[in-house]
Amino acid sequence: MTPIIPLYAVSGADYNVWLATQKPQHPRWLSAQNFSPSTGAWALLPSVSGELDGAVVVAESSDMYSLSAAAKSLPVGNYQLHTSVDAATQARWLLGWRLAQDRFLRYVKSEKNYPVLTCAAEVPAGVDIVADAVCAARAMVNTPAEDLGPEQLQQQLEALAEEFRDSAGARFEATLGDELLAKNFPAIHAVGRASHRAPRLLQMTAGAADLPLIAIIGKGVCFDTGGLDMKAADGMALMKKDMGGAAVAVQLTRALLRSRIKARILLLVPAVENAVGPNAYRPGDVIKTRAGLSVEIGNTDAEGRVILCDALTYAQEQAPALMINFATLTGAARIALGPDLPALFSNDEALANALLQTGVECNDPLWRMPLWSPYNKMISSSIADLNNAGSSRMAGCITAALYLQRFVHAHTRWAHIDTYCWNDSDQPGRPKGGACQSLRAVYHHLMQRFA
Repeated sequence: MTPIIPLYAVSGADYNVWLATQKPQHPRWLSAQNFSPSTGAWALLPSVSGELDGAVVVAESSDMYSLSAAAKSLPVGNYQLHTSVDAATQARWLLGWRLAQDRFLRYVKSEKNYPVLTCAAEVPAGVDIVADAVCAARAMVNTPAEDLGPEQLQQQLEALAEEFRDSAGARFEATLGDELLAKNFPAIHAVGRASHRAPRLLQMTAGAADLPLIAIIGKGVCFDTGGLDMKAADGMALMKKDMGGAAVAVQLTRALLRSRIKARILLLVPAVENAVGPNAYRPGDVIKTRAGLSVEIGNTDAEGRVILCDALTYAQEQAPALMINFATLTGAARIALGPDLPALFSNDEALANALLQTGVECNDPLWRMPLWSPYNKMISSSIADLNNAGSSRMAGCITAALYLQRFVHAHTRWAHIDTYCWNDSDQPGRPKGGACQSLRAVYHHLMQRFA
């Protein structure tokens, strides 16, 4: 039988009190190492005979990633958490532990194993569900466009529908290529038509017909060259992540269905590659949209909002109780808020406040930005109903959100989340590479509301 190793999690303020209750060799050992009780610091504890007697980690209730360094560095073994904090805090720490051990191994082999942690207290079942969703979304973002194009994104939704076909009546449908024109999705077609990989609208529905409908929409630009307004090399380097909104939407849907949410779900992913070709859409073109609004193309690199507007229009035709879209939409949001804070826009005060609150509670923060209507003049056009690009570099994330809002009915409760979906450097619990931002905040809000 594998021995259980105690892992003592104590706060910096309580460290000396805890130390006074330990076996005599533990304080001597920690003192000999000059151990400092700073958040995240950990140390092994020896028995009198020199064997492993346990470990201690300094953890704060407010920091879900307190155990992250220990999760990656402790000797392999089965650890059980010993702490005085409540079950909810233990659940957050356990989630941080799981996320710290996440690795993207599709293209490399690794023999490294990690320690396992259990909690003496009963923690919510949702910890594993959420951890699986976040790690799967990260993996999608990390996968290069060669292996995750529109077709592979379609395969992911097909697999999702198959997984929940029996338990939630999930159904999948794809509209591809010129069929987009026949079924009135002209904006999606315009953006993706230059690629050798056909543009498509992917949709999955699940849940009983008498339940309230949640529409979840993710931007699925599997690679973004910028189109004819082509990006420079440094701007294109990370564009495999431009389907990060789709990754969040797909894995959020999976988490909600695994948690048996009391709602019907419509998942929509407009999936395209914004490529350069002889039939690429051009700056100055005026394109049609499903909503009947005409759009002048001020910049082919502002393509995400163009594909999303058709999806938003279609979603509202199904009369959703709530509509949320995720998108790696603007660099302007990153300039305003940096890499860690997704920008939240909403036309509903209660929805916005609830998402902000759950974001704080689960350490998945959002920051609200305004739908400042005077800036609509920045996306006006003299030859079309609106322009897809702002007339100024100022307020870029706001004008992008205002563009989307033009396709949202006033009575539709709607939130738009402009997210980065990338970690530029290693952080506790968040390895460099694909990130999954805002999924947990939205998941917890929806589970509270539709539980």
